[in-house]
Amino acid sequence: MLTLGIESSCDDTSCAVLKDKDEVLSCVVSSQDDIHSLYGGIVPELASRRHIEMVVPVVEEALKRAGVGITDIGAIAATRGPGLVGSILIGLNFAKAVAYAHKLPLIGVNHLEAHAQAAFLKDKDGAGATTPEFPFIALIVSGGHTSLLYVTDHTSYELLGQSRDDAAGEAFDKVAKLLGLGYPGGVAIDRLSKGVDPGLVEFKRPIISKGNLEFSFSGIKTAVLTYLKKNNIEKEDLSEDVIAPIASGFQEAAVDVLVKKCVWAMEAKYTDNLVISGGVACNSRLREKLSLLSEKEGFKFFAPPPRYCSDNAAMIAFLGGQMLSAGDESGLDLNATPDFLS
Repeated sequence: MLTLGIESSCDDTSCAVLKDKDEVLSCVVSSQDDIHSLYGGIVPELASRRHIEMVVPVVEEALKRAGVGITDIGAIAATRGPGLVGSILIGLNFAKAVAYAHKLPLIGVNHLEAHAQAAFLKDKDGAGATTPEFPFIALIVSGGHTSLLYVTDHTSYELLGQSRDDAAGEAFDKVAKLLGLGYPGGVAIDRLSKGVDPGLVEFKRPIISKGNLEFSFSGIKTAVLTYLKKNNIEKEDLSEDVIAPIASGFQEAAVDVLVKKCVWAMEAKYTDNLVISGGVACNSRLREKLSLLSEKEGFKFFAPPPRYCSDNAAMIAFLGGQMLSAGDESGLDLNATPDFLS
């Protein structure tokens, strides 16, 4: 069976076609970075308008790349939350219309739960063939969310902890703005930090307390601002030589917290399987530290290719197919859910 997935939870419009639940025939993503970079962050109204403009072309391109037509599709899955409610409604209502017109099963998907399943996606070229075993810990880390899940099967999980204030990706974006690096900030900080000693400028790790699986990244963002003020670093002083050690020190502190919480979660649930996903899971330092630690400590570490870490419709189609197999089908009265709730 072919499943069509649609994702529009934030600022990316995406559509994917999956065969037999996990083989990705196509996955198209239309980014809005060029729009929101002017404002240093996502403007919800602009995001919604862009989704309206792009949802039809993106779906058509996904079908074209997969070499199929809409009449070949057996089910349609769409993000129902969490995220920006205006953005979610564009993709969800489009999916409802297609499901109604073609008499297809409709499945509303929580896109954070879908992130936890992204490691199961397989490309036609065989990429992604090694997949995790249940149960596993999933770290979902992005611009809007930082969450730890204990995942027992494709449709069951336990929320272990999440961000109390700024998500990790949000902290990266805000620090990048302080350093004059623009938006999106995570990529810029990662690039600037490569080869730079993170010990040149050190920041306190926001652990909260030993064993605690909640996250708080607001304080470390403020610590960077305090460092700039204390050292009288103004906008005109923000050369690469000045800001690279700051960026590297910030990144190292944030990554250390994410790594430590993952280890604590695995210890708490007696599992040696770890999956990371979400936009910040593309961070090279996070992947490097977890990979090295997994070799040292003996746990299994899985990270989807970067194209499946950030918001994408392939993961939506995958989880939608799993939910449909479990008998979980949505009605046409399904509404957007901007919160994490299932």
